[in-house]
Amino acid sequence: MKRNMIIGIDLGGTNLKLALMDRSFRIKARQVFSTAGFSEKEDLVTGIAVSVNRIIDDNGLRKAHIMGVGLGLPGPVNSKSGLVHFFPNIPGWKNVRLKAVLQRKIRLPVFIDNDANLMALAEHTIGAARGMQNALCITLGTGVGGGLVCEGSIYRGSTYAAGEIGHVPVNEKGPKCNCGGIACLEAYIGNKRIVKAAKAAFRKDISLEELSARAQKGDVKAIRVWQMVGRYLGIALSGAVNLLNLDVIVIGGGVANAGSSLFDEVRAVVRKRAMSVQARHVKIAKARLGNDAGLLGAAILVQSHIGRRREKNQAGFFR
Repeated sequence: MKRNMIIGIDLGGTNLKLALMDRSFRIKARQVFSTAGFSEKEDLVTGIAVSVNRIIDDNGLRKAHIMGVGLGLPGPVNSKSGLVHFFPNIPGWKNVRLKAVLQRKIRLPVFIDNDANLMALAEHTIGAARGMQNALCITLGTGVGGGLVCEGSIYRGSTYAAGEIGHVPVNEKGPKCNCGGIACLEAYIGNKRIVKAAKAAFRKDISLEELSARAQKGDVKAIRVWQMVGRYLGIALSGAVNLLNLDVIVIGGGVANAGSSLFDEVRAVVRKRAMSVQARHVKIAKARLGNDAGLLGAAILVQSHIGRRREKNQAGFFR
């Protein structure tokens, strides 16, 4: 029986998304669950395992059809050992060997990585950063994640925890961040902070979708909120541009749907604050793969690992 299907999973601070894909990364089926009901990590692990089994059964497949499961996670992850260090926005997770636990539960190969790394992997392979050697890909949502592509490969750092642009300080003093830091970018432009700023501007609750729609219709208050987001993001990105001499910055996640009021401000701040040589070179683009970037990256992760295993086995056979 041919293993020609892949399951990609994207775990966020709000939702758990699954997709069943073929080897060309075409999505054949998908499921979405709220993570609000998973108060304990054991419940979440069980929920992931149940969801994997369900999407296999619902599509008339067996585990023998599945190459592997890729899982993107919202925090620092050692993708080599399968260790979750912690999740800034999901309590109760610290030093959890999730890969080993999940493999025992679902009896399939499991590969894990930071969700922003997987977004970067997808955008670099088939999206807005394709063909670029040096890229920073950012996810703007409940948290602010970042994935780095350096000289054509994902850069994970010494302890596999690189790319955390959301936890770069943008002020000397400021609000405490869920990661334990002070005045992190995420503490200023995470979803909750934007909703709070919108409520202060309109004196009522405003969803991010409505805030984006209002801005695109020219509402001055909405535009100012998104400009605030763009200003803080541009400050952090100016430092990244100077440090890394990037070809492209790709911005994705739900907040990226804000449109020109966000992107114009980010570009203006980077042009003003970054050094001229680096600022002139870097492109700032919206992600092409939308909300599926993490799922696609998870599938690409599985295929790359399985491919390397096959190459090693073949090399061993011919020695």
